[in-house]
Amino acid sequence: MDRRRFLRAAGAALGPALLVPGAAASAFGGQTTRRGAADLLLRGALVYDGTGAPPVEADVRVSGDRIVEVGPRLAERGAEVVDLRGLALAPGFIDIHAHTDLVLLVNPRADSKVRQGVTTEVTGQDGGSVGPVTEEEFERRRESYRRRYGVDLDFRDLGGFFLQLQAQGTAVNLASMVGAGTIRAYVVGQDDRPATPEELARMVALVEEALRQGACGLSSGLEYTPGAFADRNELVALARALRGTGLPYATHMRNEDDELFAAVEEAIAVGRQAGVPVQISHLKAQGQRNWWKGQPVLDLIESARAAGTDVMFDRYPYVAYSTSLSNLFPVWTRDGGNAAFIARLQDPALQPRIEAAVREKVEDELGSWDAVQVTSVGDAFAWARGRRLGELARERGEEPYALLLRIMIEGGGGGMVGFGMSEENTARFLAHPLGMICSDGGAQARPAEEMEGSVHPRNYGTFPRVLGHYCREQKLMPLETAIHKMTGMPAARLRLEGRGRIAPGAFADLVAFDPNTVADRATFERPHQYPVGIPHVLVNGVFVIRDGEHTGAKPGRVLRPGGRLAG
Repeated sequence: MDRRRFLRAAGAALGPALLVPGAAASAFGGQTTRRGAADLLLRGALVYDGTGAPPVEADVRVSGDRIVEVGPRLAERGAEVVDLRGLALAPGFIDIHAHTDLVLLVNPRADSKVRQGVTTEVTGQDGGSVGPVTEEEFERRRESYRRRYGVDLDFRDLGGFFLQLQAQGTAVNLASMVGAGTIRAYVVGQDDRPATPEELARMVALVEEALRQGACGLSSGLEYTPGAFADRNELVALARALRGTGLPYATHMRNEDDELFAAVEEAIAVGRQAGVPVQISHLKAQGQRNWWKGQPVLDLIESARAAGTDVMFDRYPYVAYSTSLSNLFPVWTRDGGNAAFIARLQDPALQPRIEAAVREKVEDELGSWDAVQVTSVGDAFAWARGRRLGELARERGEEPYALLLRIMIEGGGGGMVGFGMSEENTARFLAHPLGMICSDGGAQARPAEEMEGSVHPRNYGTFPRVLGHYCREQKLMPLETAIHKMTGMPAARLRLEGRGRIAPGAFADLVAFDPNTVADRATFERPHQYPVGIPHVLVNGVFVIRDGEHTGAKPGRVLRPGGRLAG
């Protein structure tokens, strides 16, 4: 597999198994800075400061990596003047739930994200972070990356990853959570059993170590293995390591469909018992029979906040999710790792039970096999990439479940997009005061004709879709509200000081866009399409996108909460 295939596969955001396998924040410096260069004077933009306040027409002066002055008709004083009349200027967008992780070592340009205006990626999500990993896993992963991508990995934990990313450079800033699933795999393995007291103590120590290295929170992925095997007591014990930091426990909950209420109650209970904030990842009510739960689940979250638990959430602006095809199968089938999973799929005694569970999920919950679109998959099944399972089965004269089994057993599985949410709930969650905007996706690269297969369009279109479709066209919320959800809110949630604001002293992470034309172009059929209407993006005072073109600059930094040096 070459770099292009990696970018296609990684951006499918298949959860922890893919990449693990998930206000001035001080940080590692990138390779490109503006020290010694003339100041920039960004002239005449409609400035949205990230607080949710209405915009004002103003100039913004940038010196080095900082904003030093904001006001009308600022004097040039030798600055390079950039005319932004007719454009909006906002803080760079912070993707509070992203899956770029190791992608930045393969594609440090982060093309599909910076072209959306994203200047900070928050990774280590869904229980999966790049470390810690065992020596065996480190050697396996290092050899794989050397062979496939020509990248030499040289780290076993988050601190080491931060150092390697610093040395290489990247177009975007990065902050990372530490994954509870990754830590469980490191200490307990892939088995479905409780951690022993000794193992749990070791896991807590690893969370504490990751926080010292610069992690911005703890994530869990309770529909993915081995994270799904953690009970509430384990989650509370790990989350308690966050107490006193102000950082959140972010959770891909145990269920997002039939047992949604119970899953939300569990997430709230973990936060309450641990004494830490809770961030519910990509909140959804999945499956048509569960769409009625949209408002009640918000009521549940609001009640928890009223009772004293700090609960918030994030959501992407699409009615389809992206995950691994293996997630269509019951959690118990995945106990013990992939080899055990494949063996169970071929066990005649288990096949009726497994098939019934998968059919119930696809045919009853999602509605049909056409609601499942294959994304990343092995070359033997390249013909399935970007296609709906139901459609493929009809064309090939196969039964859909049998085709899925072949992809899993013969092709090694792959990624999928599932069309399972309602537009009404999507809008409801996006607009709610406790909700932030996320992509749940990773960085990609074009041109499309060089890409193989398919990804979720959120990798290319999330933030411009909110600004264009939901704000301008649907009038769902004012631009200043949407921008606050993309900037000031996530910066405050993760204690990324100096980010998410346009104000003197803040870091110069900035995006200039045309509010009349900004729009996503990526679709489920043609996802590898960059957005339009975003001519300029600066990261730490350096143009990464200028006049619509990527400059190749790599001024990004690794961000640590609270302004301390990461690593």
